[in-house]
Amino acid sequence: MSTYIIAEAGVNHNGDVQIAKQLCLAAKNAGADAVKFQTWITDNIITKNVKQADYQAENTGRNESQYEMLKKLELTFDQFREIKKYCDEIGIEFASTADDEESLDFLVDLGIPFIKVGSGDVGNISYLRYIGSKKRPVILSTGMSTLADVEVSLKALRDGGATDIKLLHCTTNYPCPFDSVNLKAMDTLHNAFGLKVGYSDHTVGIEVPVSAVARGAIIIEKHFTLDCNMEGPDHLASTEPEEFKKMVDSIRNIEKALGTGIKQPTAAERDISKVVLKRIVAKQTINEGDTITEKSICVKRNEKGLPASAWDIIVGTKARRTFDKDEGIEI
Repeated sequence: MSTYIIAEAGVNHNGDVQIAKQLCLAAKNAGADAVKFQTWITDNIITKNVKQADYQAENTGRNESQYEMLKKLELTFDQFREIKKYCDEIGIEFASTADDEESLDFLVDLGIPFIKVGSGDVGNISYLRYIGSKKRPVILSTGMSTLADVEVSLKALRDGGATDIKLLHCTTNYPCPFDSVNLKAMDTLHNAFGLKVGYSDHTVGIEVPVSAVARGAIIIEKHFTLDCNMEGPDHLASTEPEEFKKMVDSIRNIEKALGTGIKQPTAAERDISKVVLKRIVAKQTINEGDTITEKSICVKRNEKGLPASAWDIIVGTKARRTFDKDEGIEI
């Protein structure tokens, strides 16, 4: 199965629908399967005095509350309809994370392919039950959480009616240092809950998401921007189009390299083996009827003859015909 790659545009549109459309086109050209935004009504999700996270304040360079920051980045439902229509026109899936019930209702009606639950809503039981009631595929990010937190969240989703749930391992830090990634937690999540697992990446570069695919991630989500130097909280921890395309290409190569898991020679190896693998040949002239001994044969590269692994089978048998020196021994 091909890895599903999400270009997490998030709030990197900076509140401008035209930048949002540019992000959609750039994600399409970079090979993403979907471009994802975040949809919310600011007054529904945050009180007015919550301070910014340290990375937000550092990246924006502004001394303002989260409410003020989010209000400037909020897009209207009509703007999202416009963005969704544009995605349909250019051939990339539109997705968005809803941060409140009203936004979720809107996105479900709009026709999103899955409901993405951000890490900030892990443990949000009432909202998770409401998400489950939509009976749509769910992708749950698990940043800032323990296995117990994830278990509570899965129960709430299932209590609401969700049946198709996938998990994303995630470390909520922008950017995330390599020693905080903990890719092995993907295995822990899969083993604990028996669900398919992907990875939401906040590291700089593309090594970690590519490695996540090699470890079995079926979904990769990575923050995406037109320019890391743009003003805004998430641009510095995002990937520009050229690098994102390199990531996509690398993931597709890794998918090919993973193969079937069956250990057997490829067609090319079978051809090469004809002139590379060593075979049993006559060390000296062996006449018809002679007993073949360890002293009368040896192993060399040769295009004909029994493979070297037949040594114990051939020693002690009678030669059915005469073999010249260096001629491949055959039964």
